[in-house]
Amino acid sequence: MQTVWTFEELLASDPVEEPLVAGGVQCHGGFDADGAYVSPRTKHRWAAIRAWQAQHRRQFGTELLDIPLDRWPEAYPNVAQARFLLEQGVREPLVATLTRIGTVEGFGSMLRYSLIPDFQACFAEEVQGTAIAHLDGGLFEAHARDEAGYGEEGGHKQMWFAARDVAFEHPVTEDQTEAMLRRMGIVDGSGKRGPFIPDPIFTDIDADLELLITRMANLLLIEISAYHVFAWAEEVLADPDLVAGDGEAARLVSYIRADEAPHVAYLATVLSEMRDRTFVTTLGPTIPGTTVIGALWDRAVAESLGPRRQQNLQLTLREVEHALSGRQDGDDLLEEFHSHGSIRPGAEGRWEPVAAGY
Repeated sequence: MQTVWTFEELLASDPVEEPLVAGGVQCHGGFDADGAYVSPRTKHRWAAIRAWQAQHRRQFGTELLDIPLDRWPEAYPNVAQARFLLEQGVREPLVATLTRIGTVEGFGSMLRYSLIPDFQACFAEEVQGTAIAHLDGGLFEAHARDEAGYGEEGGHKQMWFAARDVAFEHPVTEDQTEAMLRRMGIVDGSGKRGPFIPDPIFTDIDADLELLITRMANLLLIEISAYHVFAWAEEVLADPDLVAGDGEAARLVSYIRADEAPHVAYLATVLSEMRDRTFVTTLGPTIPGTTVIGALWDRAVAESLGPRRQQNLQLTLREVEHALSGRQDGDDLLEEFHSHGSIRPGAEGRWEPVAAGY
């Protein structure tokens, strides 16, 4: 099986009969002669990922790094809560959620600017012909283009915005979008989001390598947990009694979901290849990859399920409260909104399960 690929091969796309046009923007991907959606940049990328995975199992006899999807709770607001809001004519929190997702997808373009160390110098074992060796040889660039688009071609950022605009009939102006993103803490007053760089755990391995692993672990967890978001969005946006577009918005989300699958696969492959190798330290001794990847992975999981989850809950609740603040029945609607969920805000900023029969 071929394990060495060129930059151009990993970015190559299969030809399509009809391009994907979303919200008046030609996006990546398209449709084959049978009308099936074809993800971009997958002419060789899937074959490459499968070859690296097979090679890894053959060399190390281990399975890929994974985490059960049920480790993540349901989307917030859940489908019942989203349905309730829309039935009450409260669209703003759902519009904000789709805007936030699209904006964060656009940050994916920053992947191409990742600092890449000399991988062979970082590991005792050979890395040629691995996914590791192809991160800056097409994998990061393909991921960046998938998320943020490339040139005149739209990516997931534009597709999420198109889904929002189709479902809610162009609900926000550019100024309203900017104010919404500032309110949610996604961008600052200049329209930019500052990078978060955690403290290093291992001071005797290449600093750029540890930062890169942390970024990939966080990305993988975001991609895995996003499957709940996809399921939520597809169900809500497919209901013609709730949103406009006759299901077109939900179909756009399904295309994004298909595009994200190779991201999960290559990130899990790279982290697994690193986990089963030996890290060379800057001081000379070596460290088992299980130690390095284990510590960085555990920290990323704890952050994802802890502080980051809490922050996202608070941001979303703030948008719900903001949308209801001008209504005379706002307090009653907020209580009923909570009753449709599985959790609600409690004392001292904690979130508590919604009692049965609430």
